[in-house]
Amino acid sequence: MFRKLLTKFLIIWLTLTCVLAWYWPNFGLGFDPFIQPSIDCGIFKISMAEIYIALTMLMIGSLLPVDELRSVAKQWPQVAGGTCAQYLSMPLLAFLASCIFGLEGPYFIGMMLVGCVPGAMASNMLTMIARGNVSYSVGLTTSATLLSPFIVPMTLYLAIAILGTYFGCTDSANQSYFNGQVVIDMAKTLLLTVVLPVGLGFSLARISARWNRFAQNFGEITANLVIILIIACAVAGNRGKSFPMQMLAPMLLVNFGGYTAGFLAAKLMKLDMRKARALMVEIGMQNAGLGVMLAGIYFKTQPEVALCCAMYTFGCMFTGIILVQILRYLADRSEA
Repeated sequence: MFRKLLTKFLIIWLTLTCVLAWYWPNFGLGFDPFIQPSIDCGIFKISMAEIYIALTMLMIGSLLPVDELRSVAKQWPQVAGGTCAQYLSMPLLAFLASCIFGLEGPYFIGMMLVGCVPGAMASNMLTMIARGNVSYSVGLTTSATLLSPFIVPMTLYLAIAILGTYFGCTDSANQSYFNGQVVIDMAKTLLLTVVLPVGLGFSLARISARWNRFAQNFGEITANLVIILIIACAVAGNRGKSFPMQMLAPMLLVNFGGYTAGFLAAKLMKLDMRKARALMVEIGMQNAGLGVMLAGIYFKTQPEVALCCAMYTFGCMFTGIILVQILRYLADRSEA
């Protein structure tokens, strides 16, 4: 019952939690659950956001269905094509939107981070509602996630340190900061917090029947609650700042551009309509929670970067829910 309520009204719970995070200091309770300190273990230092993302990915890995992955593996060219479409179209759309609307500094970086991160687990759920091919959606999410340590840092480096500086979107400080070492560090972060937990969760679910039952019962709930908390913490980090209204139009452009890119890519690859719906949703929905984590680690002095990722979560969830209802209606009509 709780899982259905959480999933069905995810955008509402996300909104309420973020409002609570924004106004929490007004309650005068003396503690703040939305300001998460880092944990220093002596040997290494890890942020709570990294722990949250790793926990989310552990649950996602535990929920990956073997039969569906085998089915998708037989159609690997279509999965590879869809993943390429996502990693090519979204960063390009983010850069074009930034240029068109004149975004600079942390807002440009935030927009590029939104465009570079892979698809989110929510796309699998929305694909099911849209009567799309869920197996194909799972394959796309898995493929993009496993490739993220290699593609995301390099794409960000190209956008921020090279193109952003050339076009005047970022200053020399960001260019000198986002160097080769940061690219390597970010790749390591993504490997440890994204790829490794996914592999571990998948293995645990195959080895341990008890863990598999736990994941099936609580995995989706845990992943959704953690993502809500991550976004709320990003909102809390921007208390006292004015809401960046100038980000609404470029984010909508990127979001709707992603849905359009998915549709065009599906046509180009001659996918059936169920896979076309899955690709549309997959490309338009980005893992902004992962973007918030990366922003908190690598752009600590620019909290607006994380806020951009948090804002995109609201936007893509809202438009995604509307889109899948339209796609579902069209699918029902065609089958009638």
